[in-house]
Amino acid sequence: MARRDYEDAPGAPAANSLVPAASVVAVDEATGRVLVRVLVRETLEETGIEVVVTGIAGTYTSPRRVMAYDDGEVRQGFPACLLGRPAGGVLRTADESSEVGWFTPEETDGLPMVASVRKRPTDRRGGGGPVAL
Repeated sequence: MARRDYEDAPGAPAANSLVPAASVVAVDEATGRVLVRVLVRETLEETGIEVVVTGIAGTYTSPRRVMAYDDGEVRQGFPACLLGRPAGGVLRTADESSEVGWFTPEETDGLPMVASVRKRPTDRRGGGGPVAL
């Protein structure tokens, strides 16, 4: 299904649904790098890394950020981003991930991400250390 994202865009359609979502920023305390992915199961499936949730980084919802689908749904997401630490596994790609890696928070600045996702490792920077994406 085709989708178009709007963020602070004049003329964006109004949301007709609110959908919860979750992700995790896993922090390797030894190196300070972070891994950003979707919760524990998704993190393991998509990156090969097992994580333990340790807190919350933030919630990221706004009526000014919507996704319009070709079936008429206009979705306002309500994502929560959790903090986690790696607890095992080996970093690898999967069917849903073409590339994964550990990055310092500063290195994430050059990665291709939509603005609402880019805030997550940036907001986590107050805790220091690298992140994995």
